[in-house]
Amino acid sequence: MAVGGGIVPGSGGKRYEARVTPFVVIACVVAATGGLIFGYDIGISGGVTSMDEFLLKFFPAVYAKEKNTTGHDSQYCKFENHLLTLFTSSLYLAALIASFFASATTRKFGRKISMTVGGVIFLIGAVLNGAAMNVSMLIIGRILLGVGIGYANQSVPVYLSEMAPPKLRGALNIGFQMAITIGILAASLVNYGTSKMRENGWRISLALAAVPALIMTIGVVFLPDTPNSLIERGQKENARAMLEKIRGTSEVDEEFADLVEASEVSRQVEQPLKTILERKYRPQLVITSLIPFFQQFTGINVIMFYAPVLFKTLGFGDDASLMSAVVTGMVNVLATFVSIFTVDKFGRRVLFLEGGIQMIICQIGVGALVASVFGVSGTGSFSKGTGNLALALICVYVAAFAWSWGPLGWLVPSEIHPLETRSAGQSINVSVNMFFTFIIGQLFLSMLCHLKFGLFFFFGGWVVTMTAFVYFFVPETKNVPIEEMNRVWKSHWFWGKYIPDDAVGLAHHNTTNNA
Repeated sequence: MAVGGGIVPGSGGKRYEARVTPFVVIACVVAATGGLIFGYDIGISGGVTSMDEFLLKFFPAVYAKEKNTTGHDSQYCKFENHLLTLFTSSLYLAALIASFFASATTRKFGRKISMTVGGVIFLIGAVLNGAAMNVSMLIIGRILLGVGIGYANQSVPVYLSEMAPPKLRGALNIGFQMAITIGILAASLVNYGTSKMRENGWRISLALAAVPALIMTIGVVFLPDTPNSLIERGQKENARAMLEKIRGTSEVDEEFADLVEASEVSRQVEQPLKTILERKYRPQLVITSLIPFFQQFTGINVIMFYAPVLFKTLGFGDDASLMSAVVTGMVNVLATFVSIFTVDKFGRRVLFLEGGIQMIICQIGVGALVASVFGVSGTGSFSKGTGNLALALICVYVAAFAWSWGPLGWLVPSEIHPLETRSAGQSINVSVNMFFTFIIGQLFLSMLCHLKFGLFFFFGGWVVTMTAFVYFFVPETKNVPIEEMNRVWKSHWFWGKYIPDDAVGLAHHNTTNNA
């Protein structure tokens, strides 16, 4: 059986002995709660920034502009304010910088320590935000949240990819994205509830971020370290015992030998970030850099961060705009389930391509609707029918993202690296992701103001580009053991020339012995 839908000729990759043990499933579920803190945060900021009490206290200029009832101001521009967007996006800049420190921590002290550090720092940030008295306290709190997220997003996907048996790696890794979507939904529900409060609703919304942080920090204390991480830190006996435990069998000689060998290679690498620039890691480097870049340019965070603000801009009332955010949040969670059940069955490429086409159609539809209602002047308002149609199109778009670029944007970069560049690769993935999340978070409200309805076409154009990129340059990686990835690259029409023969010779030799 060829690995990954007939891309690799000859006999398939190795099949390690592995049963799906309750132990490994529980470990992966607990680790995936690291996604809750990220999701809660994405969901909470848009709702809080559409609350009048919050705007009045910290951003009175935006409040005055939003309440301008003369009708002359363009709907597109009423939330444009750089300090307000800095509140949302300062977090992502902090996460970007933190992910590089996290890479060193993850490599030296293990995945588990990184997750703990992330949880604790995030907790402090949540407390600061809930107690904020002025804008600087708010932004310092956001920066600490960002450091926490940088650590968690760097270590959790690596942890999940290493713990999961190859045939379930996709599904267990998507647990992380699942937790992100649950976090977003929880945040939308909290915002809907706290917006009804007379005062301090926004404080409760922000302070409740401590809940997912506690769940993650306490959960991580009970987690085992991954065999890869134990070997990397010289604890081979413990690593072997752990591998037997998570695979549910004592016949792990072959996988253990491969992990030890990968670790030896990895130990010779003094500077992983320099190593990853070498020619033979070019496919991994390009894909690890482009996938998170493209993930942000699907335009999803515009919908998620700013869903309440966006719906308010499009003329939904306060309640309706927060409720619409809850609806998109629910669609997000449900559609992520689709990817959990299909990613190891149909593969990564099918989901990428189908999701991309579905997103393009929806973005053109939303853009056309907004254009017909608001035109270029930005004056007008949705009727009930067109409003519901816009919401429906946005939901279909969110669903497409949630079973394609959402989970796969984290899964694919975390599973394609050999051990020697894995930590560095994941840092690049997180930092590229956070950098463009920051850029889009910072510029979105201005882009909406200047590009108007064209914003939806702008992102639609990017989705066309990324769908073509996946079609030509991203090979199928389902069911391929992580240490066997080089064979996939070697047999690819474009990337093959970058992979030296000796990088696959060994793997091929072992495989033929086992055939």
